[in-house]
Amino acid sequence: MKILYEDNHLIAVAKKAGDIVQGDKTGDVPLSDLVKDYLKEKYQKPGNVFLGVVHRLDRPVSGVVLFAKTSKALPRLNKMFAEHEAVRKTYLAIVANKPPQAEGTLTHWLTRNEKQNTARAYDREVPNSKKAVLDYRLLAQGERYFLLEIELHTGRHHQIRCQLAKIGCPIKGDLKYGAPRSNPDGSISLHAWRLTLEHPVTHVPLTIEAPVPSERLWQEITKGKVKG
Repeated sequence: MKILYEDNHLIAVAKKAGDIVQGDKTGDVPLSDLVKDYLKEKYQKPGNVFLGVVHRLDRPVSGVVLFAKTSKALPRLNKMFAEHEAVRKTYLAIVANKPPQAEGTLTHWLTRNEKQNTARAYDREVPNSKKAVLDYRLLAQGERYFLLEIELHTGRHHQIRCQLAKIGCPIKGDLKYGAPRSNPDGSISLHAWRLTLEHPVTHVPLTIEAPVPSERLWQEITKGKVKG
């Protein structure tokens, strides 16, 4: 487990594709438990360790995950993330098709299918839909794939995956949203690269970045474009 940032109130780690952030019906050990074990050992804490889950990433997605270490930081972070107040989330995605413009803003209305665990994007508001907005920018082009930088303005279920598929740019490996084949490791080529926020206690600006996956395509397509 790679620690990206830690102070008295916060800890951020690099999630690997395939990890789950919080316990679910699979029974697999979640990242939150691994972080608790790390804190318990590092600080020689007896009994339970406090750790607050602030946000989540889909299981096949890699990148920055932030946790609260104190009950003082947790409600403030929850409010910031819920209201998108003083929090900026930047992702990297590898897609199979070139987007219609080199950069732009995507606005859709998303509905969620709980049974299939998918979302569907519409160009206009429909019943039970939620507005979803993101900015994207084309950073690089490989022989077969394109690298996009994405900034989220809303936090909807499968938002990036669904909105990119809607414009004909499914994320590499994302079978749920139109990719022709899966990635060998079961991941999708979406990475939560950078988290920029105001520290909930000290109010100092904070930027946390997770190195891109070590997989060859990620390394080649991001070379000279992003750090890590």
